[in-house]
Amino acid sequence: MGSRKKQMADAIKERNKTIAFAKLNNCPTSPRKMRLVADLVRGEKVEKALNILKFSSKEASNRLETLLLSAVANWQAKNEEADVEEAELFVQEIRVDGGAMLKRLRPAPQGRAHRIRKRSNHVTIVVGANNKTQS
Repeated sequence: MGSRKKQMADAIKERNKTIAFAKLNNCPTSPRKMRLVADLVRGEKVEKALNILKFSSKEASNRLETLLLSAVANWQAKNEEADVEEAELFVQEIRVDGGAMLKRLRPAPQGRAHRIRKRSNHVTIVVGANNKTQS
């Protein structure tokens, strides 16, 4: 019974070696604006995704570019013997969730007040390797 659990744990560890992730929390951009850029690179190869982000005019692309480079570095730290070019890394998953909201009041006409919501987001990038055989 114990050896079965050990085999399952080893299989999960081997499967997790092919993926790596990076997180960016409390990024002061609205989730809607970040998702516009995130949708451009979802499912793309890492080299192509980096080119898309580098030449995009959106402000969110700079933050996503550094986050993607961080995820690639995390993958490299897990797989020190493997080569990044041969691994054919791709953006397996990219998720943009809403973060904390700063709520402010702005004066409005006739003694009223309008609420201003300054939004933030959390981004998670998962990078995976296409080839399964790594030595």
